[in-house]
Amino acid sequence: MRRVARHLAIGTGMALGLVACSKPLDIDMRGAFGDAPSTADAARAATTARPQPDARGIISYPGYQVAVARRGDTLARLATRIGADAEELARFNGIQTGDILREGEIVALPRRVPEPAGGPIQPPSGVDIASVAGGAIARADAQRVQTTTLAPAATPQIGAEPVRHRVERGETAYSIARLYGVTLRSLAEWNGLGSDFAVREGQYLLIPVAPPGATPPPREAAAAPVAVTPPGSGSPTPTPPSAARPLPAEETRPAAEPVAPIAAPDLSKTETPTDGARMVRPVDGAIIRDYARGRNDGIDIAASPGAPVKAADAGTVAAITEDTNGIPIVVIRHPGSLLTVYSNVGALSVEKGDTVTRGQKIAEIRRDGAAALHFEVRDGFESVDPNRFLGP
Repeated sequence: MRRVARHLAIGTGMALGLVACSKPLDIDMRGAFGDAPSTADAARAATTARPQPDARGIISYPGYQVAVARRGDTLARLATRIGADAEELARFNGIQTGDILREGEIVALPRRVPEPAGGPIQPPSGVDIASVAGGAIARADAQRVQTTTLAPAATPQIGAEPVRHRVERGETAYSIARLYGVTLRSLAEWNGLGSDFAVREGQYLLIPVAPPGATPPPREAAAAPVAVTPPGSGSPTPTPPSAARPLPAEETRPAAEPVAPIAAPDLSKTETPTDGARMVRPVDGAIIRDYARGRNDGIDIAASPGAPVKAADAGTVAAITEDTNGIPIVVIRHPGSLLTVYSNVGALSVEKGDTVTRGQKIAEIRRDGAAALHFEVRDGFESVDPNRFLGP
């Protein structure tokens, strides 16, 4: 189940990115001009800085590693510095071994190279803060321990593992930034993009990570319509206040009419519907790993290889992406702010933008690897227990 667990990080990142846009995705951004609300608040929404690479230029996460190019690097020179096979590196990133890389450009590694001295970057929840601080911390008033500082090279970095997006044909830096709800500038800084923000098919991009506790900027209220007078007719002159002429009488009405009392229903004859009837089970099988917030933001359901995977509720396919092993992940947006995420699937029968109905087949359980579906339900940025929405 380790492979299924790795899918969680990707599915989570995708869900968070998609939920930032409550309106239909405007991929070419043509709808952002004219009388559209100001994007100043969104531009000020900060993201964390990209982690510093080690002396070789390696940024190492638990799920994958990337290399950061230096000034004058070719792919072959970078491969020699990090101890990787240049031809394999070129095929994985869709470029040639002799291509000159931009300073700061991200190159994805198809296989892991030796870890940095401090190990891969660890999520805050999985790191002992006392050891990172450089020594033991007293756990009781009676126990006092002298702390020591660890060498910087042996201190692990702490941070969230970003989503790694593989550029598909027709995608641009603008559309990718819009898809994940990040600014174009932060996307360019994290990936060393040029001034033209050009990306190529097959290129891997790191999606900037928002700082802990960040929330999307508030939406601005739409401006009230303004009456426009015909050309040449002048502007209407408002009536000045007058002490001699009283204001017109106003007829006030109560905000709400009185409501007749309604007899309480007989609870023995009625049944209040719950969230459990909201969605259907995406596959038939037993839950082999239950929801645990912070450790497993979804549930893992055992299923036979090739078993159909169904849409839990009606909605729209918001995104289809892949994890670091190339295994598809499907994200469906439902009415309101709900999203469902399906990972460890194959044989997809839907495409991005498709409208699906409740119970419609969208994929199958993979025929190799772990025979289980990882399923998540997200309400905005937060994961929720899928068992609340699934029927028995």
